[in-house]
Amino acid sequence: MAYPTPSPSRPRRRRAAEGIFVLALLAIALALTTVAWDGDAESPPSQTVAAAQAVAASTQDQFQDGERVFLRDCAFCHGDEGEGSERGPSLEEAGPAAAHFQLTTGRMPLRSEEDEPEPGPPAYPPQTIDALVTYVGTLGRGPEVPEVLQGDAARGRTLFLYNCAPCHSSSGTGMILPAGDVAPELSDSTLTQVAEAVRLGPGSMPPFSERHLDKEQVDAIATYVQQLDQDQNPGGHPLDWIGPIYEGSVAWLLALPLLVLVIRLLGRRAPARRPGSKEGP
Repeated sequence: MAYPTPSPSRPRRRRAAEGIFVLALLAIALALTTVAWDGDAESPPSQTVAAAQAVAASTQDQFQDGERVFLRDCAFCHGDEGEGSERGPSLEEAGPAAAHFQLTTGRMPLRSEEDEPEPGPPAYPPQTIDALVTYVGTLGRGPEVPEVLQGDAARGRTLFLYNCAPCHSSSGTGMILPAGDVAPELSDSTLTQVAEAVRLGPGSMPPFSERHLDKEQVDAIATYVQQLDQDQNPGGHPLDWIGPIYEGSVAWLLALPLLVLVIRLLGRRAPARRPGSKEGP
């Protein structure tokens, strides 16, 4: 696809860059304040300031890298300022979490504007994804990338079966929904991606706010999803995790013909009665 030549920097991008610069100055000021109040600091003030300046420079470089990739690969559909167009939606409400989810799951960027977002391998290395997430986060407001901790997997199973299994199946293998949409398989999802999907509601999935599922519950669900791909069938066969109903059907289809065969063999071995003979002594 041929992309138009990016337009010169606009005031909004300049404001975003200025915001990054202000944050860098605040980080340096905070470091100086910390040193001033902590008389027992192990590192001298010069080293602390140098470290803060290095972080600020790294953030600025990451922002600029993200802007460059965005203008090259994303602006054609989403607009130079993320304002959207007839080819793609606005990113003003997206935020870092949405950008991280779409990029790490391979849903974005699309090869053609007619394509539908589908999960797959990421198109960019992690460093480029981080840069794009940093830049998209300056285009508007939206949720930050969540920090997910290991939760209670047993509780997560109960929550998953109640909230997620109707679409993704009890084993997380995904299903085709009545409207034709597809609930994807979850076995390759990371903790962060599960939490982002719960909060954002990608595609036809509804978003779950803190009022429906708090952070501890989301952590529990994400932890349980991580265990779905682990071997939990010692001595048995999971039948590709297609679910208990289908697995039970396969068992009956194998058992019933065998049972009929045994009955026929037993019937052939039974002694035939003579004509006119009476049963009993």
